[in-house]
Amino acid sequence: MADVAILVDVQNVYYTTMSAHKCHFDYRAFWRRVSGENTIKKAVAYAIDRGDSKQRQFQNILREIGFEVRLKPYIQRTDGSAKGDWDVGITLDAVQNATSVDKIILLSGDGDFDLLATTVRAQFGVDFDVYGVEALTARSLIDAASSFTAIDGELLLNLHA
Repeated sequence: MADVAILVDVQNVYYTTMSAHKCHFDYRAFWRRVSGENTIKKAVAYAIDRGDSKQRQFQNILREIGFEVRLKPYIQRTDGSAKGDWDVGITLDAVQNATSVDKIILLSGDGDFDLLATTVRAQFGVDFDVYGVEALTARSLIDAASSFTAIDGELLLNLHA
């Protein structure tokens, strides 16, 4: 069994799963799958805090499953755009954990992580697996990963809702 670090880009997973499948990602099914094949040494879910009670409930579920939840405040800019990005935090954690695990598992389809995947694999000799919604995951990230797993089927909640 491999020692793994799981890093979840919660916003990316939420929006891509809802957009492509009209339902939610099943974090419990994901955890069962990964923990059945690996030893989870670190699991972090990176999210945006909007101060919403449903969101806090979801974050507590993530903690109950075994994730550390890291929050950043939601920032609404004066021009109407919004900011809530964990790319640097995810990148730093991936690099810091690469020396103590056999594999990094990233849940995101964001192509900005392709360089991270390439670097972790080349410089640390660590596998870099990606889970993402296939149609909405950057081709460059899929190509840079050791393996890609599509978020579909058993990894979805409310498939028939």
